[in-house]
Amino acid sequence: MLSLNQINAFNKDGYVVVEDFINQEQRELLMKRAEKLIDDFQPPSSHSVFTTDEQERTSDEYFLSSGDQIRFFFEEKAIDDNGNFTVPKQKSINKIGHAQHELDPVYKKVINELNLPEIGLQLGIKKPRKLQSMHIFKQPSIGGEVGLHQDSTFLYTSPMSCIGFWVALEDANKENGCLQAITGGHSIPLKKRFKLSTGGGTEFEILDDSPFPDNELDMLEVKAGTLIILHGQLPHYSAANTSERSRQAFSLHLVDQDCHYAKDNWLQSEF
Repeated sequence: MLSLNQINAFNKDGYVVVEDFINQEQRELLMKRAEKLIDDFQPPSSHSVFTTDEQERTSDEYFLSSGDQIRFFFEEKAIDDNGNFTVPKQKSINKIGHAQHELDPVYKKVINELNLPEIGLQLGIKKPRKLQSMHIFKQPSIGGEVGLHQDSTFLYTSPMSCIGFWVALEDANKENGCLQAITGGHSIPLKKRFKLSTGGGTEFEILDDSPFPDNELDMLEVKAGTLIILHGQLPHYSAANTSERSRQAFSLHLVDQDCHYAKDNWLQSEF
């Protein structure tokens, strides 16, 4: 549970950093489970690549139907122009998502132990719904940049209610692509929605066409085991991993079941 000071920091800054939130045993359980899932995964002939321009392409069915599945998405640089892998399979995955919190016994056990919905209640979510989970790898040397964005763009409710819980499974620093954020930027209007297009695929609905402020981003360098809680409207970013060390993290997004979850949101789930 959060202290009053931590709740006030979240409300003021749009994020709060909680050190020593997840213990070493829990971290190792998640990382070893991810390794086993990748070992067992047989890549299809058509690879679904996650890129920072994901929202700008016609999203494939593998991606769009992942809301209540466990799916594997590749780093853009892990596959060459001919569709061949440039790195071993274990080093090729960008992320696993988006419902292992419901479908995988190991992830479900650890997430239930962390009891993130209780923190969601503290932060104003009346009826927490665990909507989306991701194991993010940020692979050595090829881990891609994730552009400046707001999570509510992708998990939109009316009124907005999304809160992200990002757990460092390994140390995260400037060299391997730690999170960066505009402190206090959650007061910025939501810029756009990523939604299903009536013609198929996905598109952006522009809500506010003014640019993000040209603020210097604050570097959120953290040790393994740290939790960073992110307001759904907070603009945040992570650079490419240029180091030889991975930057594994796990994230879970909550929304409020009392808020309307749009039927044209890209992510749809039965859970």
